[in-house]
Amino acid sequence: MFARKIRVEVVEPGEARACPVAWLDSYSMRSFTGRSAFDETLPVADGWLEASFRVDLEALRADMEDWMRRKFGEGKAVKLRLAEREQTQRTVNGE
Repeated sequence: MFARKIRVEVVEPGEARACPVAWLDSYSMRSFTGRSAFDETLPVADGWLEASFRVDLEALRADMEDWMRRKFGEGKAVKLRLAEREQTQRTVNGE
C-alpha cells in the first residue's frame, strides 16, 4: 500500500530480533498522538512496516519506543532499530 518498506527490530543486549507484528499493529491502531503522518503506517509482517514518505523515521522510532515501553516493556526501555529497505529500480529495455 505504501511505497516505503521499513524493517523494525527490537534491540536487546547481544541480539536484535524482528519486532512482533502484534506490537506493530498495536502501535498503528492507536489514535491518540494527533500526528497524522503516523497514521500512514501499515504493519505487514513480523519486523516489517510500510510507511508513506511523510513519515519521519527518527520521530517514528522515538514514538514507537515510548509506546512499546508502556504497552509491552513493563516500564523498561524498549530499543528499536528502523531501516528503510532500498528500493531497486528495474529498467526495461527493448531487447
